[in-house]
Amino acid sequence: MTTLVLCVDRANDIGRKTGLSTPVVGWEAVRSLVTDVGLADPEDSSVNCLLAALRTTRELRDEREDAEIAVVSGTSDGAVGADRAVARQLDDLVERYDVESAVVVIDSAEDERLVPVVESRLRVDAVDRVVVRQAHDIESTYYLLKQFLGDEELRSTILVPLGVGLLLVPLLLVQFTPAVALAGLAALMGAVLLYKGLAIDEFLSDAPDQVRDALYSGQVSVVTYAVAAGLAIVGLFLGALAIRSPGVGGTEEVLVPSLLFVYHSVPWLALAALTASAGRLLDELIRSERVSTSYMNLPFGVVAIGLVVRGFAGFLLERQGELAHLELLGRLALTPVQRLVIFIVAGIVVSVVGVRISASVSDETLDDVVDTPRENES
Repeated sequence: MTTLVLCVDRANDIGRKTGLSTPVVGWEAVRSLVTDVGLADPEDSSVNCLLAALRTTRELRDEREDAEIAVVSGTSDGAVGADRAVARQLDDLVERYDVESAVVVIDSAEDERLVPVVESRLRVDAVDRVVVRQAHDIESTYYLLKQFLGDEELRSTILVPLGVGLLLVPLLLVQFTPAVALAGLAALMGAVLLYKGLAIDEFLSDAPDQVRDALYSGQVSVVTYAVAAGLAIVGLFLGALAIRSPGVGGTEEVLVPSLLFVYHSVPWLALAALTASAGRLLDELIRSERVSTSYMNLPFGVVAIGLVVRGFAGFLLERQGELAHLELLGRLALTPVQRLVIFIVAGIVVSVVGVRISASVSDETLDDVVDTPRENES
């Protein structure tokens, strides 16, 4: 078997500068061709491409492999004619030599377009792309830009938002001040980046199918998710009402309104998360008649986190004088520190109870799995 080390010149720079016709085959012929091309144009990257092909051929021969070197080029001004000329030269090489594989050596993105032509006639084992060090940045930038423009997903992700932003700049500058226009443009670009970075587009595209499958399969979580969404909206609404209530800090204060929003919305948000997790728990129980540890831990974790967050928010608000002191059994007034400790301890207790229950359920499931084979054996 012969491996053909093929130097490809689609633009026919070699033939045009030396006056030689291709294909040029053989070690000595290509070495002589290097001198001719170098004397004709010392700055041509084809010289480096020919030298790289010679080095690859020498390395293959040092490994006791039958390797032959050849140079092919397009002999037509048009792109289609040049590709067909290279194809004819390849057919001639395959017919004259017992060639079964090829190593293609190229020096530009344009020459790389001929790789499929070679692959249609020979098995391509490797493609060696030669880049001159002095032109590395320019060549690499061109190649990356070509790859970027050829990727439809990247174009729609980057170029479309960028084009929309540039179109909005003059409109925003006409209607608003430069600061407002710049802020709006930055917000738009940030929203687009988050939209793609968080894979929200994939979630939205898959959501209709997931909802349809859930409705057709009769999952309980569909109803609990709807209830959870309603509870979350109630929590956000109550938190917003707490901020807008009379007597809540001035417009320059941010901390106290934020704490009030968290304090009043957290119970409802925790209840929403608890409802959603309960739906997932019921679906898991109905589908497999057993519950995994993660599904069992989730409701207890949600309640524990809600207690801890509400405790810290209440502690800070009470220290600020925005919240009345908590009374125990209607008689004993608790200090802010005692209030915080009670909520933290309650959260830890709920979390520990959840861990214990999950561990017991997991142990029972494991015992069932172990006992079942024993019963079958008996």
